[in-house]
Amino acid sequence: SVLIGTSGSGKSTTLKMINRLVEHDSGVIRFAGEEIRSLPVLELRRRMGYAIQSIGLFPHWSVAQNIATVPQLQKWSRARIDDRIDELMALLGLEPNLRERYPHQLSGGQQQRVGVARALAADPQVLLMDEPFGALDPVTRGALQQEMTRIHRLQGRTIVLVTHDIDEALRLAEHLVLMDHGEVVQQGNPLAMLTHPANDFVRQFFGRSELGVRLLSLRSVADYVRREERAEGEALEERMTLRDALSLFVARGCEVLPVVNTQGQPCGTLHFQDLLEEA
Repeated sequence: SVLIGTSGSGKSTTLKMINRLVEHDSGVIRFAGEEIRSLPVLELRRRMGYAIQSIGLFPHWSVAQNIATVPQLQKWSRARIDDRIDELMALLGLEPNLRERYPHQLSGGQQQRVGVARALAADPQVLLMDEPFGALDPVTRGALQQEMTRIHRLQGRTIVLVTHDIDEALRLAEHLVLMDHGEVVQQGNPLAMLTHPANDFVRQFFGRSELGVRLLSLRSVADYVRREERAEGEALEERMTLRDALSLFVARGCEVLPVVNTQGQPCGTLHFQDLLEEA
């Protein structure tokens, strides 16, 4: 799920209420079928990972030590901790030679990956993320968004993410919650919210003028491939969004691009005209 909304709408406060950094004064919040106040607060937080924009890595600890923070608190064996560090570094695309480096020796993207690895280290049931990629450059941000999508697909882990970036929300969300002044204005499937906004606020928030382009971000190249055709040139990946494909069409200045599957094998073509009809 992704929480999005205007500044001060209550997105981050809602996230903090889930792990009781802020106590809710009305209503009910359930985790694994239980009201969160019925659980000891430390037990609740140990079952949730938490990653934030400022990362908060311990500056005098190595990458490995930072990732191991929660498993050490839970008194995991040394061998189990080492295995988990290796597993998470591989999962998040961190090279093994970074293991003993310190945060100041890492790029911003590498630091954020370590922060996510630390949040995942004790295998939490839920991962809470508050503007996790907000301070990163667009290229690194896009790469980490793809990593989170892959992790969600591979592990099936529940992720609750807060962002102010509409495009990021549409790229990542299976369930989208739009908030304003502490209230949920509309929630549901991103495509349904774009095509059937509940009111003018929702319509204006997502932007009438950019609606077509944003709809492209919710559709996959795979759904529009002409399987029987082949073409020359730099290939699109069939798992890309139509919005990503649009950028490549514009950069290449061509009408047709080849498409490859997840194994890198040719599987058809995508026509610029087909993409325009969707937009």
